Amino acid sequence: MDKLLRAIPSGMEAAFPKKEIDRRVRALQAVLAEKGLDLYLTSGAENIFYLSGQQTPGYYMFQCLGVPAKGKPFLVIRSLETYNARANSYLSDITGYADGTDAADALAGVLAKKGWKGRRVAVDLNAWFLTVNLFGRIGKALGRVEDGSGLVEALRRVKSPLELDAIARAAKANDAGMIAGLEAVAAGRSENDVAAAVMAGMIAAGSEYLGMEPFVTSGPRSGIPHSTWRRRRIRRGDVVILETAACYNRYHAALFRTVAVGRIPAKARDMFRVTEEALAAAIDRLRPGNTCADPHNAAQAVIDRHGYGYAYRKRSGYSIGISFAPDWGEGNILSLYKTVDAELRPGMVFHVPITLREYGKWTVAVSETVAVTKTGNRTLSRIPRDLVEV
Repeated sequence: MDKLLRAIPSGMEAAFPKKEIDRRVRALQAVLAEKGLDLYLTSGAENIFYLSGQQTPGYYMFQCLGVPAKGKPFLVIRSLETYNARANSYLSDITGYADGTDAADALAGVLAKKGWKGRRVAVDLNAWFLTVNLFGRIGKALGRVEDGSGLVEALRRVKSPLELDAIARAAKANDAGMIAGLEAVAAGRSENDVAAAVMAGMIAAGSEYLGMEPFVTSGPRSGIPHSTWRRRRIRRGDVVILETAACYNRYHAALFRTVAVGRIPAKARDMFRVTEEALAAAIDRLRPGNTCADPHNAAQAVIDRHGYGYAYRKRSGYSIGISFAPDWGEGNILSLYKTVDAELRPGMVFHVPITLREYGKWTVAVSETVAVTKTGNRTLSRIPRDLVEV
């Protein structure tokens, strides 16, 4: 470790205490030992953060954390980011590679020096920025690699008390952003005006940069899934939807609310009432001992009973927690959907968005971020679910 790096106190910017990170690493090492694996490698920003505390918006440059079944984790990262790693983590083994150096070669050199070639090495194949080319070259350098997908994600399903606190703080900041956005909606205002109010409100309330931008869309544009602000002026008779999130120590909480600007179609109002009923049904089933399919099936049953099944073509929720762009959810960990039979356990947290669409005309939606507890669940937002009238 060079002199400049040593000048930064280890962990000075860490989001969690060392004992929390050590607990997570030990849990993974127990899994590796059980499976007879010698080393786990991940280049995913979320898993690197979970296992070390390292975070940076510069994760678009290759980084790789290695966790041995026995011993201390090590990090290979762009040299410029080693200072972030020193400040945000408690890692003592950080290797930086210079700009212009091939990242795969840098990693291969570290692995060879540490004697990992020919050992049982599991690689996290779900990582966003592990390209086919990089994976092939890593495999060539090691001689043998195995699929390590899901090893850490399984540990991330249930949140610790410190993680739950971070999500609750994110929810509080998100409430501030949502309230600011709802107050900004009015005929004549632009979608950009509303989005700016949302972002200013949540940032002022303590949010960090997000894994994904909020969705703010109005009128016919709201009837297009995942459309967001694009300068459109809001008009009387529009349905406006806001789906927002905020972030605290990389943990997110999200929320959906719907606004009626003046008189909107009676069918849109009826659909909104159904979303409220379906959300309540889903939350009622979001309790220990049920499966991830149960909340979805409960919501789907309500929607089908009212004849709006054609307007609901998606899962009813997803795990939420650590995120970096391009997403704010942990949908790769757990989804609330009819095919997912994973058991719900205390400490799991989900965003449960219920949306009904008349495609190209409007969307109505309502959601909650919900934590599963020992006796049931608790919602994290304090904002009423009612249709907002302006």
